[in-house]
Amino acid sequence: MPQAAQYLPDIESIKNDIGIDLRVRQCSCCGLVQLDNAPVSYFREVIRAAAISREMTEFRHKQFRAFVETQSLNGKKVLEVGCGNGEYLSILEQCGVEAYGLEYSSTAVEHCASNSLKVAEGFIDSPSTLVKGAPFDAFLILNFLEHLPDQQAMLRGIYNNLTTNGIGLIEVPNFDMIMRRKLFSEFTADHLFYFTSDTLSTTLNRNGFDIVECSEEWYGYILSATVRKRSTLDLSQLRNSQAQVIAKLSQFVRRFDNKRVAIWGAGHQAFTLMAMSDITLRVRYVVDSAPFKQGKYTPATHLPIVAPSSLESDPVDAVIIMAASYSDEVARIIREKFGPRMDVVILRDHGLETVASQPDTQGR
Repeated sequence: MPQAAQYLPDIESIKNDIGIDLRVRQCSCCGLVQLDNAPVSYFREVIRAAAISREMTEFRHKQFRAFVETQSLNGKKVLEVGCGNGEYLSILEQCGVEAYGLEYSSTAVEHCASNSLKVAEGFIDSPSTLVKGAPFDAFLILNFLEHLPDQQAMLRGIYNNLTTNGIGLIEVPNFDMIMRRKLFSEFTADHLFYFTSDTLSTTLNRNGFDIVECSEEWYGYILSATVRKRSTLDLSQLRNSQAQVIAKLSQFVRRFDNKRVAIWGAGHQAFTLMAMSDITLRVRYVVDSAPFKQGKYTPATHLPIVAPSSLESDPVDAVIIMAASYSDEVARIIREKFGPRMDVVILRDHGLETVASQPDTQGR
């Protein structure tokens, strides 16, 4: 195979030009097809002849305008990563956005500057790379990702240069089409990765982006994915629930003298609640039916774990059941064996639920 698709040999260098073997591999985990060859020397630079095509220019005008309108990007800051000579930046500006570019080639950056385009010289090679002008509301990376030996570093770096709800347009050669049409000649030393719609989605998902839509464009040769930066989860509801449940547990145990309450369930949920609250001051022991837990102690709070028979030999006034999906079964056992002799409550998602004095004969 040719050892590169750009910087073609001239009369001086042709004597050193030889063919090479390309080794095609597929990841057995994610399924991504890739070459295990070294990248070409110029992989950081974007070299494209697309601007020569009038049809491609018209396509990009239409595509970018739709992207700006559907994603409400008018007047927003949009970064093209790997902008080359700025062919697409000019189109973006005509679509009503504040267009920025990032390009490794100093010659290309100078060309962009001569056309009054806002382009920084550089390359995103780590998650901590900061691009001048960040944060951006949106980004484009068009037919560039497949060249990069460390695409994850690039994607994580882009992620960290976006606003909270940043949107993106990512395009790569379409390996689904290459397979359908058996286009073996599409393998090239310049392209290290060959994405299907599935493997592109997997790659983007693993690096912090949710797929808004993914389609085949430009006669099927391009996979075009619109993505959105994944938001971090809001855990405040868990914190609120924690406070409410602990307050209800504390309120319940304060009705009884010290060491007159038992907990049934030596599982992680019970261990967590005991460690987070002050209820253990009034808890005598923890009951569990599993023999391998009996005779041990609860982590952090150091309460003895005992067999259910302790409720007879060493009775308490109340039992809090924290046995998750086994809680209803435990409640029936306690009521059938001990009747109304003690107060019994079950820890539910919403708080504490009192168990009736008589067992439910319907098994509910």
